Amino acid sequence: MRRLYLDARNMEHPVPLEKSIEALRELDNESYFYMLHRKNPVPLIAMVQKQGLSYITEQEHEDLWHILIAVDHDIDLEKLVERLG
Repeated sequence: MRRLYLDARNMEHPVPLEKSIEALRELDNESYFYMLHRKNPVPLIAMVQKQGLSYITEQEHEDLWHILIAVDHDIDLEKLVERLG
């Protein structure tokens, strides 16, 4: 399985959203997108929900969020995020 990765913690708006959109265009059934961010990316999550993609967001601490997104709903994102911790 291929992971598309973006560390957006030091990026300013709108760069994380723009780079996330680029990554989402590359997703297929054999890949997932993993992003680190300093906050919950609400606009991105709204877009993902509208497109019907599978996603999970997990806050590790005040300024660290793990965001995982996949096209294939059979990819176990919860298991993947558990491995990160």
